[in-house]
Formats: sequence, structure tokens, C-alpha cells
Amino acid sequence: MDTTGNATRKTSELIRRFAPYFKKYKWVLVLDLFCASLTTVCELVLPLIVRFITGKGMEDMASLTVQVILSVGALYLVLRIIDTVANYYMASVGHVMGARIETDMRRDLFGHLQRLSYNYYDHTKIGQIMARITSDLFDVTEFAHHCPEEFFIAGLKIAVSFAILGSIYMPLTLIIFAVLPLMLLAAMFFNKRMRRAFKRSRNQIGELNAQVEDSLLGVRVVKSFTNEELEKEKFREGNQGFLNIKKQMYRYMALFQSSTRLFDGLMYITVVVAGALFMIYGKITAADFMAYLLYVTTLLTSIRRIVEFTEQFQRGMTGIERFLEIMDAPVDIEDKPGARALGQVKGAIAFDHVSFHYVGEEEMVLKDIVLQVSPGENVALVGPSGGGKTTLCNLIPRFYDVTGGRVLIDGQDVRDVTLQSLRAQIGVVQQEVYLFAGSVYDNIAYGRPGASREDVIRAAKQAGAHEFITQLSQGYDTDVGERGVRLSGGQKQRISIARVFLKNPPVLILDEATSALDNESERLVQRSLEELAKGRTTFTIAHRLTTIRNATLILVLTEDGIAERGTHEELMARQGLYFELYSMYTEKERQGEAHF
Repeated sequence: MDTTGNATRKTSELIRRFAPYFKKYKWVLVLDLFCASLTTVCELVLPLIVRFITGKGMEDMASLTVQVILSVGALYLVLRIIDTVANYYMASVGHVMGARIETDMRRDLFGHLQRLSYNYYDHTKIGQIMARITSDLFDVTEFAHHCPEEFFIAGLKIAVSFAILGSIYMPLTLIIFAVLPLMLLAAMFFNKRMRRAFKRSRNQIGELNAQVEDSLLGVRVVKSFTNEELEKEKFREGNQGFLNIKKQMYRYMALFQSSTRLFDGLMYITVVVAGALFMIYGKITAADFMAYLLYVTTLLTSIRRIVEFTEQFQRGMTGIERFLEIMDAPVDIEDKPGARALGQVKGAIAFDHVSFHYVGEEEMVLKDIVLQVSPGENVALVGPSGGGKTTLCNLIPRFYDVTGGRVLIDGQDVRDVTLQSLRAQIGVVQQEVYLFAGSVYDNIAYGRPGASREDVIRAAKQAGAHEFITQLSQGYDTDVGERGVRLSGGQKQRISIARVFLKNPPVLILDEATSALDNESERLVQRSLEELAKGRTTFTIAHRLTTIRNATLILVLTEDGIAERGTHEELMARQGLYFELYSMYTEKERQGEAHF
């Protein structure tokens, strides 16, 4: 589900998908285009004024009085004042409209990202997502404002100029405007190639973002292995790749702009030569000839603006395309029509002939799992890596959906209840603790937004975290740093446990919650976990086998399914796979190297 493909969508499709974002601001847009028409009219009136004065002077100089000249000047001054006011609206309110549309798109994009399942994030780099939600949408602000405005002005100038010049002398007008289709064909040819280059550029900058994020988040590993030069070389390759794409993009842009300049010259020489010939044969006057030159200058100025806008247009199109690639990513896990709220849960969990494999892979991770867990039961999952322990637990809150069979909670299929009500009843303590930027208090309160300070402190005490929190520089208001970097592993884990205490769910999943801790931290955290598990249906993915001896049910999970099940005593007496694993673990533990 990687969203970095190079397929380019049609411009018409992108415009159609983007257009609804103008709906909220349609009257702002209408007024913006009205102001654009006023500025265009003001610009197109000048050649007519020049033609009028020139023609009147050549016909009868005596009729060209000071009063006539001042009246014409006053009229043009009024038009320029109107032009100034209209331009201010376009530059201020019009730009704000573009910024609002960008904000709306970013809101929708982030909302959709929140709905996407684990499967999407398994296949997509966060750096690519960050590029799309930030820099890609920056370009949309200018595009949303200028795109309708620039094309409206250009279209209006072409149409009005054609009407005015056609009324003067149609044959010369048709000769001049015959050059425009050639310019359009050249523009379409180069635009298509520029779009592809812009998209490759955006994809590459997303890859660079992902690489920088990976390197900086792992900076401690980089430094511990003295691999700074390796990281710089990796970055140099990515950065050079970005430069190569930009070179190609600017080559196409240069060809586009150069071809436009060629057509500029072609149109000018057409007016000069053809207009002079028609003037010699008496088809047009000198004043008409002057008007043609001025209107062609106006037309070419407008076309140059479109050329200059082309880069911005392509950036906007690319931003919209990459925005839609995420928005079109399917939400594969969501509430089914008619899903009902789960209500208060007792905690009975059942796996009814459950099978599972990941999207895009044929190999089954779980095969025909049958399991009944009573409320309040403590189930431990052990077995070799790749046996599906974490996957089995992830099916309970529907982080993934089963491929076959059913997962039931209190007799209800988890797919028949709303995700919010389901996940509200399940607490997860993971091996890799994630703390958000903010204070200790904020991170605990995340377990139940809106909880009172007393409830947060009570949860911290239950998790055995209150004592060390009060010893921090600012207590509960201490900033934890990015990803909790200012706290030890054991401290972060106890804060995450406090978060689950505050949530107070009837079902608990402990995913190797102590595997990354030292012995002292593990002892403290294990005590907190035992307190947390009291009275709750608990699934524990075991890292250190001595911590699950008191589990009411132990499952030995392998690639072939549940190989053994029973209590610790029953499995040890059976002397099967669990007996071998436990004996191997305890032997290593005696030797001080138990890392099963």
C-alpha cells in the first residue's frame, strides 16, 4: 500500500476532485473573479483610449481638445482606482481563501489518516506522509487562489480582445489568433512532462524526509556504532537523486518557456508584417494598427503570466494528486452498517476457528485457532518468534481483521460492534512505549481525556509511578521530551501502565511489556502489571517465562497453531515443548543471560 507510485492522474480528474473544496467559499471566489474581471477591463480599455486619441488626432486635430484629453484621462484614472481596489481584494481575501482551502484539506487528510488501519502504516513511510500533509499542501494555497483567477483573466482577455479586434478587421484578427493553438499544443506537450518530473521530485523529498527522520530518531544507535559517515553517504545519495530530478524538471520548464518566447516573437512579427500590409492596402488605419500592437502586447503579457504560473500550477496539481493518493487509500477496518455499541464488558473472549494472513501475503500467520477465555482469566502466550502471539492479540481490538473465523467478546463478533466501543474496553501495554510530547500529566491523562487531576494521580500511584514522578524537576508537569527521551525505560513503562489504569478497561493485553527493561526496572514494572491485571481478562505475551507461572492458562503458539495449552504445572508435567522452553530459559537465567 505504498503511496509513492509514479502513475499520473489526468488533470481533469484532479480538478474535478479538488473543486468541491471551493463550495464553502463560492461567494468569495465569485467576488474574486468579479474583481479579476474589473482589473482585466481596466487593462483592455487602454488600447481603445490610445486608438481613440490617435484616430481623432489623425482625422481632425482641432477636435482633439484639452477637455477631451482630460476627460479621457479622468476616465482612465477612475478605472485605475477601481483596478487598485479590486487587486487589493484579490491579493488579500483571495489568498486567505486559498489558505482556508489548504487548512480544510489538511484537516480531511489527517482525519483519514486516523481512520486507516495498522495495515496501511505497515507499508507506508511516515516521512512520505509528513511531506504530503505539510509541504505538498503548502503549494495548494497559491494554486487554489491563482488557478481560477489566472485562467479566468487569460480567457477573458483572449475573448474580449478577439471581439474588439474582430470588430476592427476580422482577417487580421484570425491570422494573429491562429498562433494561439500552436502555443496551446506546445504547452500541453511540456506540461505533461513537467507534471511527471514534479511528482518524482515530491516522492524523492518524501524519501529524504523518511531517511532524515529514521537517522535522527536513531541518532543514539548511529553514534554508538560511529556510523555518522555512513548516514551522511546515504543522505548524499538521496539528496543527489533529488537534484537530478530537479535538473530534469527545470530542463522541461526551460524548453516550455523558450518555446513560448518563440511564439511571442512569431505573433509580434505576424502583427507587424500582416498589419503593415493591410494598412498599405487601406484595410485598416494607423490607429487600428496601433491598437493591434497594444492588444497583442496585452495578450502576450497575459500568456507570460500563465507561463510563469505554470510551475505553480504543476506544483499545485502534484500536491492535489499526492493528497488524493492518501484520501483514496481504503479504510479496511471500520464500523459495518448497523454496528452497535458494545456496552459494559464482562471479559469473555473466544476465538472461533480463527485464521489470519497479512494483506498481500499468502502465508498464514494463524491457522484454525480455537480458544475460550473466561472473564478475569489470565492467559499467557509463549513460543518462538513468528508464531503469531502479537498478531493473535491484535485481532481482539480489531487492529487487524481475521481472514477466517470469528473473534467474540462476550459472545458478540467484534466486527458487529463499533470500533470506539470495542477499543474503549481494551487496554494495551506494549513493549515499545510511546509517550507524546508534553508533560507526564498529559501522557497519563491520555488514557481518559477529561479525567480529574486526582484520578490521574491515583492511576500513577496504582502503577507505582507516583514516587518517581514527584521527584522529577516539576513533578507531574515535567516535560518528557520527544518520545519520552528524558525518562528511563522503566519510568516510561510505568507511565504507560498508569495510562491504562486510568482507562480502567475490563480486557488487558500485555505485549512483552518488560522485555526491554533491566532487572530492577522489570521488578518494579512487573509488580505494577500484576496490580493492573487483577480482576481483568488478561492476555500476556511472555518474554521472561518465570513471570507467567501463575497464569490460569498458558498457550504455546507455533507456526502450526496452538501446540500446547494448560497451566504451568500441567505443561511441565507433560514435558513437551513448553517444558523444553522453560528449562532452556531457566538454565540461561541461572547463567545470567536469559533473553528468550
